[in-house]
Amino acid sequence: MLRGAFIGFGNVAEKGHAPGWRARPDVEIVAATDAAPARRAAFLEAFPNGRWRDTPTDLLAKEELDFVDICAPPAAHASLILQALDAGLHALSEKPLVTRVSDAEAVAAAAARRGRIVHAVHNWLKAPICLKISALIAAGAIGAVRSAQWRTLRSQPAIAAGPEGVANWRTDPELAGGGILFDHGWHAVYCVMRWAGRPRAVSARLETRRHRQWRLEDTATIDLETAGGASRIFLTWAADERLNAIEIEGERGRISVDGDTVVLAAPAGESRFSCPPALSQGSHHPDWFDGVVDDFVAAARGEKRGNLDEAALCALLMDAAQRSRAGGGARLTLGA
Repeated sequence: MLRGAFIGFGNVAEKGHAPGWRARPDVEIVAATDAAPARRAAFLEAFPNGRWRDTPTDLLAKEELDFVDICAPPAAHASLILQALDAGLHALSEKPLVTRVSDAEAVAAAAARRGRIVHAVHNWLKAPICLKISALIAAGAIGAVRSAQWRTLRSQPAIAAGPEGVANWRTDPELAGGGILFDHGWHAVYCVMRWAGRPRAVSARLETRRHRQWRLEDTATIDLETAGGASRIFLTWAADERLNAIEIEGERGRISVDGDTVVLAAPAGESRFSCPPALSQGSHHPDWFDGVVDDFVAAARGEKRGNLDEAALCALLMDAAQRSRAGGGARLTLGA
């Protein structure tokens, strides 16, 4: 039995993570803490036998744990992960794992030194649609991937529960680390990298098209150069519709997404695979979290690797995108 605790119990913890943990017979959530004391009631409703601690320091000092599940706002992730590692614990963290590439390096060094797992919640790879895309590519259905096009359209960011006085931490750059680039962009980057390969160069444009009341971007365009070709990620909170679109071109065919259906166009003809739900349906995706838990628990038990390397590369790409934006969309090469 692994014993875990939440650091941060906002909407994603309550609605996205808690159902997955409650379904595990081999994991027990024993405690939680949150910067908003009002979240105590929601935690105890979800875990009636759990204990509430006032601060992360109090939780780490007083609870006997194997891991923490970090669902605090992104700017706090690095320090909380390092505290957990210093306490000898494994750490599962919501995305973005960190908001600075230097923090990714510090986390990787501490995880190696302590011999503990740090795993990012890359739950979109566990969506039925994305699982099918990964399976088709792995089976060689379209040959080598040449390019991937990803679009995420929203009219506003998702609502997030945060500290008292903060209406939505996603719109506060001091808490979120950035705008849509770190929010939706992190998901898009790890999916596109999984399918198209490690980028060799990056260029990015970050804009504010509609929500000028916030001090962060609501629109991002990220161009990635890989060994196979060029890929593009477009993200916006300034759309008039809610939509996710994916198109992947290979040397022998094409994969696209139509609502909750994956469409394969190959020389033998077209095939359609129903994979509900659509990627644009819902915000917390509790069903996608089950696969994340499977991977994290297996890694904590030494049965497989965690995804820290993938998350660290995401942090490197986020940093490159921000530097490209500062340079007017300059093309930046990435090291090995």
